This record gives sequence, C-alpha cells and structure tokens, in this order.
Amino acid sequence: MSKHARARSRPARTNRCAARRAALAATLCLVTFTAGWAYVAHDPDRAAGAAQARADSRPQPVDRVARDIPRSPTQGLTGISEQTRARIPAESRQLILVTGRAVDSSESTATLYTRPEAGADWVKAESWPARNGARGWSTERTYGDLTSPQGVFALTDAGGLLSPPPGTRLPYDENRGFVATGRGVNGESLVGSFDYVVAIDFNRRPGHSPLDPVKPDGEDKGGNIWLHVDHDGPSQGCVGIPKEAMRKVLETLDPAAKPVIVMGPEGF
Repeated sequence: MSKHARARSRPARTNRCAARRAALAATLCLVTFTAGWAYVAHDPDRAAGAAQARADSRPQPVDRVARDIPRSPTQGLTGISEQTRARIPAESRQLILVTGRAVDSSESTATLYTRPEAGADWVKAESWPARNGARGWSTERTYGDLTSPQGVFALTDAGGLLSPPPGTRLPYDENRGFVATGRGVNGESLVGSFDYVVAIDFNRRPGHSPLDPVKPDGEDKGGNIWLHVDHDGPSQGCVGIPKEAMRKVLETLDPAAKPVIVMGPEGF
C-alpha cells in the first residue's frame, strides 16, 4: 500500500472509533437514568419529598393574596372615622365602642373589643343596646345640656352599690354613696342604676373613686360621666347598658390593658 493510501485510511478509522465512543456514552447515560428512575420509583418518600421541595420553592398564591389585602384603616372597628381611630392609644388592648344612632339621639350600641397586642386589629367580643344623653352628643359639653361627651376617654376606676363581680381588676369603690336620687329624664325610676359603675375619664381625676367631686376643667363642663346600669331611659350624659353587660365589663377590663371608651354618633 502506498503512503497516500495509508494517509487516507487514518481518518476513516478515527471516525469509526469516535462513533463507537459516542454509542458507549449514550448507553451508559441510559443505564444511569434508568437506575435513578428505578431508585425514585422504589423510594416513594424520597419522591414525595422532592415534589414537595419543588412546590415549596414556588410562590404560594394564597400567601400573595393575603399580602395584597389592604389593612382596614380603622383596624377592625366600625362606625368611626380614621381621625377618631388615630386618637385611640396605641398601647390600649381593651375598648368599649359606643356608637349613637345620630348626633341628637339618645339610643346607641355598646360593643366590647379586645386585641392580643398593641397595634393589632381589634376583635369584637360582645355587643349590647345602650342609652346616652337625652339630647345626643356634643364635642363641647356643658353642665346640664343633657348631652354625652364625644371622644376617646380612659377607663381607670370603678365602683358601685354592690360588691364587685368576681375577677374585677379595676380599682373598685363599694360605697353606699352610689344611690341615684330623683327620677330619670323621662320620669323613670333610677333604682339600681349605680349598682355597678365605671368612671369615664371626662373632666375627672384618674385614680380616684367615681364619686370624687373634683372637676379639673371646671364646673361648667359638668362631670361624673359614668358607664352604668341602664334605667330604661336616656341619661343626663352617662352611658347605660344592661346590668349583665356591666358585670361582663367589670370582669373583663384590666388596668394593664389600658382600657378606653370611644363614644359618639355614627361615623364620628
């Protein structure tokens, strides 16, 4: 054979060797894939774990939807404005919301709210019918005008003619002085109205009995505005709720939770 013939035969042999190596590599890959598939197929826990890992690596639609839901500006409360909500102390975790039917109405609803921590949304606990001042609500209350003060007020002291319900944590003054005299605005009996009371911190000194006569902002604004037992009629400025509701309030309110009362006409 000539030198030229031998030269032409070398590429042919090289090509045949390369083809054999490629075929061998493909066979090995196929065997490896088949073995891996068989291992996964015979190990369902591993397969499930791998599928779960792939699923967990993707964004969860429910989570995305939850993140996109705008938070209520009133943090779960109803019937009040954002301006009123902003006046509620951030550290308060208990709240009584008294919402009047109208600015000149004596009929309202009292709702007890709580929240697990400062800044969280409020959760409704219980609600009761309520009565407020005979002439509704006022932001500039004066003595004898028969309106209830509108606003946000702390609840720090309690008392009553009767002994405190079990579990009462507010400072409580059991006193024979909690006896209503005369009759209500509509001539109704006031007997039992002050069996239980919680002082509303309007023109009063926190840390004293609800019977404390001192009015820091002057006599003209009036005072002794209480949450007390309803006497089936409008008040001169207090808020009345059913007797069992008063018991529930006293059993629930905790000074450590910085309780407040938020009161006024619908939408205030």
